[in-house]
Amino acid sequence: MNEINSKSDKYLIKAIETFKRQIVVISDDYRILASRIKPDHTSMEDSELKGKTCHLAMFNRKNPCFNCPVARVKQTNRPSMNLIHIDEDSGDSSCLYAYPIKGPNGEKNAIVVLDFFLPSLDNFDEKRCASNAFLRNLLNSAVDGVIAADMTGQIIIFNETATEISGYSRKEALGSLNIRDIYPDDDARVIMKKMRSDEYGKKGIIKSYRQTVVRKDGTTTPILLNASTVYENDREIATIGVFHDLKETMRMEAELEKTQTQLLQSEKMSSLGKLAAGVAHQLNNPLGSITLFSQLMLEDYELNEDAKKDLLRIKSDAERCTSIVKELLEFARQTKRGVKPHNLNKIIARTLFLLRNQALFHNIEIIEDYEEKLPDIPADVQQLNHVFMNIILNAADAMEGKGRLEIATRLEKEHKKALVKISDSGPGIPEKTLPNIFEPFFTTKEQGKGTGLGLSMAYGIIEDHGGSITANNQDKGGAVFTIELPLKQ
Repeated sequence: MNEINSKSDKYLIKAIETFKRQIVVISDDYRILASRIKPDHTSMEDSELKGKTCHLAMFNRKNPCFNCPVARVKQTNRPSMNLIHIDEDSGDSSCLYAYPIKGPNGEKNAIVVLDFFLPSLDNFDEKRCASNAFLRNLLNSAVDGVIAADMTGQIIIFNETATEISGYSRKEALGSLNIRDIYPDDDARVIMKKMRSDEYGKKGIIKSYRQTVVRKDGTTTPILLNASTVYENDREIATIGVFHDLKETMRMEAELEKTQTQLLQSEKMSSLGKLAAGVAHQLNNPLGSITLFSQLMLEDYELNEDAKKDLLRIKSDAERCTSIVKELLEFARQTKRGVKPHNLNKIIARTLFLLRNQALFHNIEIIEDYEEKLPDIPADVQQLNHVFMNIILNAADAMEGKGRLEIATRLEKEHKKALVKISDSGPGIPEKTLPNIFEPFFTTKEQGKGTGLGLSMAYGIIEDHGGSITANNQDKGGAVFTIELPLKQ
C-alpha cells in the first residue's frame, strides 16, 4: 500500500513537472509559499521566490495587480479567473485562475494560481483578444493622455500621450509610479473629494477641470482634466482620467491677448494722433506771433535788464512750445515720408555714430550684434533714426551714463520680419508704468526734462512702417525694447 502511495505521489509530481502551465501557491498576504515558474518569466529560481510577494517577483509591481484573482478569492473564498496584462508595451496578457486550498473545517489555508498564456492557446477567446488589442490601439492613438489607476493609486492604463505629458515611460508608470506622484502637493486628494461631490457634475465625474501635472523632471504642465470613477456593485474600484495638454492653448491665448492689447493701443494712439494734429495746427499761429513780437520788442525798445530777462523767458518758453508742437505733428504723422529700401544695420550704425562721442556715452559699453544677411527694408531713414536715437538716449539716461547697452538685429524668415532688440543694464521700467510708456505726455523724467512725446512718437513711426514696438523688463535687470519691421511695404 505504501509502495502504491509512493508511486502515486511520484506520478503526481511528474505530472506537475510536465504541466505546461505555471503554478504558484500564495498565502493570504500575497507571499509565495511554493512555485513552478518558467525560467524566461523571472530571473530567480523557484527557491528564491519563496517569501516574496507575487506581484513584485513576477510582475515587478509594488502593489497587487489590478483585477487580481487572488484578491477575489480572498474576498469570496471561491475560485476566480481574471485577465491581467503582463506587458502593456507588447500587449501580452495572461488569464490567471485562482482557487483556495481549504483545511478540514473548510478554512482557507492558501491560494493556488495557474496561468493560461493567451498567445499560446490557439483560437482561445479570439474575439476577446481582438477587442483588447483594438482597445489598446484606440487608447494609444488618442490625442489626449489617458491614465487609469486603482484605488491604491497604482496605475493600470497609461497611453503614449500620457508619456509625452508626464515624461514617464509606460514601463515606469505601470511598474512604480503612483497616480498621486503626478499631482503637486495634495491635489490628488482634492480631486477625489470633488469627484465624490456634486460640485463638478454628477457624483463620480469631474469635467473640464484646470489642473497642473508634475513631470518626471520636476517641471509642470497645465492640463484640462476630465475624470470619472469606475464602480463595481457600487464600490469604487478605479479612476480614469483624460488629460488634455493646455500648453499650446495657453500660448495661443497669450498671443491673442497680446494682439488685442496691440489693437486697443493702436486705436487709442490713432485717436490721440488726430487730436494732437488738430491741437498742433491751432497752436502754431499764436506761438509764432508770441515768438515774433517778443523778438521785435527786444530789438525796437530800450528796456532795462529785468524786462529783457522777462521777454527772453517768454521767447524761450514760446520756442519750447513750438518744439512740442513739432513733435506733436511728428507723432500724428502729418509730415511727408520718404520710404525707400534701406539696410537696417546701417541705419542703426549711423544713429550710434551720432551719439557715441557724446559725454553721456563715455562710460557706456556698447555691444553691437548685427545679422549679416539682413535684407533691405522699406523705411524712412530720418524717422527710424529718430526712433532709435530716442530709445538709446532714454537707455543712457536710465543708466545715468554708466553701464552696458546691447543692440542686436535678427531675421525672422518665418514671419518675413526684421527684428531689433535694444537692451540696457539700467534699473528697468517700473511695472506699474509699463502699460503707459507709449502714451503721449507720459514721462517718468523730472518736470522740464522731457515732453513725454518721444516714445509715443516712436510708437507712431514704427506703426506707420507696418511694424510693432514693445517694452519689457529683463530677468537679469534692465529694460529691453523689441521692434519688428516688415521686409516688404
